[in-house]
Amino acid sequence: MEKKPRYGVITFKVDDALREAMEGINNRSEFIRAAILAAMDNMCPLCKGTGILNPHQLTHWKEFRKQHPLEKCDNCETWHLSCNKKNS
Repeated sequence: MEKKPRYGVITFKVDDALREAMEGINNRSEFIRAAILAAMDNMCPLCKGTGILNPHQLTHWKEFRKQHPLEKCDNCETWHLSCNKKNS
């Protein structure tokens, strides 16, 4: 027999403007789940969305950046990491 997925409940507060904006959404729970999963797919893997690296992460990041500078794409003008490491 296949097990049903277990669900937990997470609640959070929103201001009146957001609550009113969400009133027309039929399944707000599914909408919120999808939005959170999409945000997590775009989250920085180092800081986990905080925008702050701890001292150890910063040390690793600085070492990584020596071979992977930030560059701006000529086509889409988006900043990205480049790899300057030569293949041995």
